[in-house]
Amino acid sequence: MAIASAVEYSIHLRQPHKHQAEFKDSKAKRKVVRAGRRSGKTFGVAVLAVEEFLQGRRILYAAPTIDQVERFWAEVTRALAEPIEAGIFAKNETRHSIERVGTEQRIRAKTAWNADTLRGDYADVLILDEWQLMDEDAWELVGAPMLLDKDGDAVFIYTPPSLHSRSVSKARDPQHAAKMFKRAAADTTGRWATFHFRSGDNPHISAEALDGLALDMTALAYRMEILAEDVDEAPGALWTREIIEAARVTKAPDLDRIVVAIDPSATSTGDEAGIIVAGRAGDQAYVLADESLQGSPLAWATRAVGAYERFGADSIIAEQNNGGEMVELTIHTADPTVRVKLVHASRGKATRAEPVAAIYEQSRGHHVGAFLALEDEQCLWIPGDPSPNRMDALVWAITELMLEPAKPQPNIRSL
Repeated sequence: MAIASAVEYSIHLRQPHKHQAEFKDSKAKRKVVRAGRRSGKTFGVAVLAVEEFLQGRRILYAAPTIDQVERFWAEVTRALAEPIEAGIFAKNETRHSIERVGTEQRIRAKTAWNADTLRGDYADVLILDEWQLMDEDAWELVGAPMLLDKDGDAVFIYTPPSLHSRSVSKARDPQHAAKMFKRAAADTTGRWATFHFRSGDNPHISAEALDGLALDMTALAYRMEILAEDVDEAPGALWTREIIEAARVTKAPDLDRIVVAIDPSATSTGDEAGIIVAGRAGDQAYVLADESLQGSPLAWATRAVGAYERFGADSIIAEQNNGGEMVELTIHTADPTVRVKLVHASRGKATRAEPVAAIYEQSRGHHVGAFLALEDEQCLWIPGDPSPNRMDALVWAITELMLEPAKPQPNIRSL
């Protein structure tokens, strides 16, 4: 490809594979691309971005992390290297932008998790990569309005997220990308279009390496991250969406006991600390709040103590053989007066979780409102896999309330 000037300069774009070309060439105003890891989705949108830029359009690419931005940036700068060197386009490495000075023609790549990190710009083409990890407001409150002036286009790219990647997501609903894909697939106006390809559809990926991955990953993670399947309920999971939904309530009755259970994280950069508030009324269990967060030990201890006080709980439950003494000390640093009960995991996670799942099957486990991230963990965890934090905390809470011998408790609170 060459651009018109007194001297011709080449644009070095590698040939996209057929699935990349399909979404790149689509005329839909809104494109939703669901693709596996290393399938070439970021390269595909880099080609799209360069071609749209050369048509004089203003492109904004956003991804959650700088590493993702750098992959896109490397492709577009390599493609446009000749005219950049010649001074036709101005490149700013700090801002990750390439522009024709004095015009609106520009490519910019930036990190964005949510609406706040995306504000202050506008575009003719907005590309949201790793969309499943972003807060929905990045599109609904900021992204869509920035396209108004020229009736711009939007491209959403995502890989169905494993439970591990959901733990670092900023999305309120971890299924929001999958739901958008489903709505877009049902569109009959032509405004929306969907595209799906797997890691193995990239001709540059080793088939032998993919076969090896099937041995290294859980079957569910392989389906989601390599085959790019949207899965919201795993075969063999102890909970189902139907069971949870059937017992959902909008308000809890007067409760006999309330506890806060913690599955702690040891560092601020690790997994989230699971913090679940639950109560009991007779033989019924009620999940009242999910206070889980990623943060330092003092941050999650402070959050747990706040939930303890707000809900009038009688105990904070923590696992003794997961740094229990440290957990108790950290909680008492936040508030020395709270009652902390350390519990010991003498059985495997699946063995502990099964009686709690049985309470749900008997329609005795109720969610007061919706807890999307927790419910994802419940319905996607398969016994034998590493168990997620919210679900672990839930199991400790319900076990304490429903499966331990009844003991007199100092605090009784009605909601």
